Amino acid sequence: MRIFQTDLVERVQAARDNVDTRENLLGVMIGKKEWLLDLHEIGEIVPMSSISRVPLTQDWYLGLLNIRGNLVSVIDFARYQGLGLTDIEPGCRVITFSPSLGINCGLLVTRVIGLRNIAEMHPQPDKVESDAPWVGQVFHGTDSRVWTRLSFTAIAQEQRFLHIGL
Repeated sequence: MRIFQTDLVERVQAARDNVDTRENLLGVMIGKKEWLLDLHEIGEIVPMSSISRVPLTQDWYLGLLNIRGNLVSVIDFARYQGLGLTDIEPGCRVITFSPSLGINCGLLVTRVIGLRNIAEMHPQPDKVESDAPWVGQVFHGTDSRVWTRLSFTAIAQEQRFLHIGL
């Protein structure tokens, strides 16, 4: 009860100051790597279903998925990064980009792990795994996992990502 009350007081104070002390990010696995996604950059999470293949496209471009009448391009992001083809299993999901990013696309993820509070993680300041623009801060979670922030905004601006044709 004491922890709940302390948390509530902090949240009320943060609301007064217009600062949220907690930042929840969505934890996902892409290939064999854990990523953190900003909830403001993502749209929907949908099960992987029948994809319509598109000829003469990159090997990481899986095709088009119909989500309630809207065609969404699906990218195997692990393959895009050169990490191999993602096995499509029952736990796979497609996470679409937020409509505010202006790209009708989704990334195939191996599985959705759930919300993660970044305030409970430890940043790894000098541990940059890649110079790719979509790779953000790396964190060590309380669950002993290494999490990396993934920027959908940066992906949506990547020229190679925008050119799916051969």
